[in-house]
Amino acid sequence: MDITDKRIDGGKPFDWGRASSDYAKYRDIYPQEFYEHIVRRGLCVLGQEVLDIGTGTGVLPRNMYRFGAKWTGADISEQQIEQAKRLAAEEGMDIRFIVSPTEKIGLPRESFDVITACQCFWYFDHKVTSPLLAGLLKPEGRLLVLSMEWLPFEDKIAGASEELVLKYSPGWTGAGETRHPIFIPDEVYEHFELVYHEEFDLNVHFTRESWNGRMKACRGVGASLNKEGLASWEREHTELLDRIAPEEFDVLHFAAMAELKKR
Repeated sequence: MDITDKRIDGGKPFDWGRASSDYAKYRDIYPQEFYEHIVRRGLCVLGQEVLDIGTGTGVLPRNMYRFGAKWTGADISEQQIEQAKRLAAEEGMDIRFIVSPTEKIGLPRESFDVITACQCFWYFDHKVTSPLLAGLLKPEGRLLVLSMEWLPFEDKIAGASEELVLKYSPGWTGAGETRHPIFIPDEVYEHFELVYHEEFDLNVHFTRESWNGRMKACRGVGASLNKEGLASWEREHTELLDRIAPEEFDVLHFAAMAELKKR
């Protein structure tokens, strides 16, 4: 389904379902260190019920399954959830996945110890979701907001790839990231208080193929370009990587997390 939000990409429609196959294959890229930072906070571990909103293909629940928490993943895209279910089943993982926008999620009150939102928090209507998420959490429950972005002004390959996305999607608002704490809207603070935040650098390893796939699965490309535009972008991006990138390389990213406590 097309999503249109004037805050994002100038209101240009996007549909994650169109990128689901590439998303499933190329967006499972968080290094082990990323997950260890979460566990060190005592979150998403054995004995906890965790809800992952905007779960996509279930990257977070699947990679953190080994730490023992019981997971539910929710996403607005039916195609993303189909991929999440397939990937979890292939690994024999008992994860519940549901198709639902976060604003209308119909789950029992006070049923989760932790709610995670990885790479998706800016998509939500926070006036609606903030009281809803607080209601879903048990007393002392935590909301954990996570992100990981490449650094285009410091990494040559990331910067060149980003410029090509902007050529095809000039209004794409995913460009130009720098290091910063995760932004938490005022509406969230009415129901939560910030108890911890952290930002740290990560080097993420790619091949030319996997970096091309990761870029193709971003909102400004696979989720929004038409068939002809996508084919043209991929042709140019492949040629670009042949010129500037070795067969394998690291891309500099920064990761950020914000842990909030239910008031």
